[in-house]
Amino acid sequence: MRFIYTVLFALLCISCISVKADVTTETSTSSSIADAEAGIRLVMEQQETAWKNHDLEGFMQGYWKSDSLKFYGSNGLTKGWENTLANYKKGYPTKAESGKLNFVINDISKIEGDNYWVMGEYHLKRQVGDADGVFIIIFKKINGEWKIVADMSC
Repeated sequence: MRFIYTVLFALLCISCISVKADVTTETSTSSSIADAEAGIRLVMEQQETAWKNHDLEGFMQGYWKSDSLKFYGSNGLTKGWENTLANYKKGYPTKAESGKLNFVINDISKIEGDNYWVMGEYHLKRQVGDADGVFIIIFKKINGEWKIVADMSC
């Protein structure tokens, strides 16, 4: 089992490296790494709050509202904000399925410019049974706001 997790994590890393080339949507002024980390953490805290309230549209506000958004999860690659939202609605139709979300951020690293990757864990406490996993997400500052442009969660 540990071997499978190791292989999945390696694939996760490789996939995110290839996504890097796709996150050059526009340039914005660079901010300090500390400011970037604080902004990214704030987005993720807002997502936790929205999720806890079963507000999936609010949760999705942390994502880039674009057809170029990429989400890679257990169902494969999903492209686009609307498709990603539809998948969340299908997978978490009620509060019992969504429950309470907690992110554990293990690393925030600058890629280049205003692109950062975040590695961490998610933990769902739910009436229908808890769920845990890992993620790598790529944030980009777009129009002055931190947005997730690629997400790989498993």
